Amino acid sequence: MRRCIELAKCGFGTASPNPMVGAVVVYDGKIIGEGWHRRCGEAHAEVNAVNSVADKSLLKESTIYVSLEPCAHVGRTPACADMLIREGIKKVVVGSIDPFEKVAGKGIEKLQNAGVEVKIGVLKQECDWLNRRFFTFHTKRRPYIILKWAQTADGFIDNLRCDSQTPPLKITDMRFSTQVHKWRTEEDAILVGTRTAILDNPQLTVRLWQGRNPVRICIDRELKVHATSKIFDGQAKTIIINGSRERAEGNLLYCKVDFSENIIPQIFNILYRNENQSVIVEGGAQTLAAFIESGLWDEARVFTNHNMTISKGIKAPEFNYECAKSETNNGISLEYYFHNDFYHPNIEL
Repeated sequence: MRRCIELAKCGFGTASPNPMVGAVVVYDGKIIGEGWHRRCGEAHAEVNAVNSVADKSLLKESTIYVSLEPCAHVGRTPACADMLIREGIKKVVVGSIDPFEKVAGKGIEKLQNAGVEVKIGVLKQECDWLNRRFFTFHTKRRPYIILKWAQTADGFIDNLRCDSQTPPLKITDMRFSTQVHKWRTEEDAILVGTRTAILDNPQLTVRLWQGRNPVRICIDRELKVHATSKIFDGQAKTIIINGSRERAEGNLLYCKVDFSENIIPQIFNILYRNENQSVIVEGGAQTLAAFIESGLWDEARVFTNHNMTISKGIKAPEFNYECAKSETNNGISLEYYFHNDFYHPNIEL
């Protein structure tokens, strides 16, 4: 099962909105086939694992390990449970039960009804953690929320700025910028508020790592962000959350919400409809604080430059949670916080 999890991670950033899944076929104590789900719409992990077996006659005496329950329904691809039954697999070992309503135990039931031995819950905690975005999306009907910011040693995230001519405070270095761009390839969307979009004029795309661009989301109640801003450059699908406009213009989508109510659940509904299973919230301070105060977040990743102080500026969000893991490099620390049911201290991040 640990090998299944390793294989599943190969689908990080490409499998969504499907889950990451790995599968291993074992005959007489030896691995004879393995595979993972590479991309939504393509073959599932079980199919790839079975297809990789050179001698198909061994399948009838083999066990397949799979990190997530085999699907029981026909979607973009045929049902994996049917395929395993057809191939005569005698035993299936499952990590997690799929929370998707069209599966949710039905794959296991179909296998058992066909006389296949099924073992459930092997390394369940690790398998659940692997697909925490997928699980959150289908059980809570909202995306998995990751907060991210960088702060100085005295707790500021930026200088006091009035216009975009003054560049934002650079708190971390290129090593950490590269890591942030890698994170972007792993999530479905990235979100900023109006002030960040205007003053920083960010692209919110992937440039320092290879991978897909996330969907860009900007909260812009009064549509103040200028049309020449980089988020309108057409490089990625972009959603503008605002108070007056509802229309689509190519890969630009304007979504109207009611700003007299808490807009975060409304944003969640929009992203749920668009199958965005995870979001990095990058700022600014007011936007980050809104998610923290609502309790609607799952992870926080906080950089602190312990060699930098500025005495005054934009204060970092108030954040009184226990750090789960910390790493430091040349005076800059990265701390991880978790606000969900999936994390356990023994799990490798």
